[in-house]
Amino acid sequence: MHECEAPQPPERGERTSRLATSRPSSHPLRTLPESAPTRANERTASSTDAEFDSIVERARAGDGLAFARVVRRFDPDLRVLAFRLLGDRGRMDDALQEAYVRAFRALPRFRGEASLSSWLYRIVYNSCLDELRRAHRATEITLAELEGAADVADLGETVSTRRLVAGALMALPLEQRAALLLVDGHGLAYDEAALVLGVARGTIASRLGRARPALRRLLEEEEGGAP
Repeated sequence: MHECEAPQPPERGERTSRLATSRPSSHPLRTLPESAPTRANERTASSTDAEFDSIVERARAGDGLAFARVVRRFDPDLRVLAFRLLGDRGRMDDALQEAYVRAFRALPRFRGEASLSSWLYRIVYNSCLDELRRAHRATEITLAELEGAADVADLGETVSTRRLVAGALMALPLEQRAALLLVDGHGLAYDEAALVLGVARGTIASRLGRARPALRRLLEEEEGGAP
């Protein structure tokens, strides 16, 4: 399946996206709202969506080039998710390559019960879990260490801030990290995140309830210890 190879990862600094904001926010992963679409943009989007649906159908029929186009559409967000879950670019590439092979093989059975993006998120998430199991390097901390949350100061759009956020994310338990990335980092609804992670909606709410204050505390501690 040589024609289906995943696109190359973006250059360093190109894809910081939703993981660090340039304005104060109630949460360091929260994104700023986009401007409302115009009617002209809506018509263009409708036409583009119809064209993309045709590409998906060709990919489902086994067209490798069409599948590569599908991958290119979702790869940036999937790449961010995999990197934040694994914390290593090499392991990210391995997990994504495996995920895309699985997706290509499974796509003919995709019936649209969930959105295509949610379906791909779940495949990538499971591939990352397999990568973590193979490496035996999943980082866990106890719930006792997560109590006593504090508000996060204005972080700003800086390299040091992005490193702080990345380090704090990796200190969270994998399940909390995944829920936080999907909902606050990628904008998925609770129901969508629950579908991706294979858990109940209430479980997503519970994990976020622990992960958000834990991340704030970890970031505050990192900032306090910075020179």
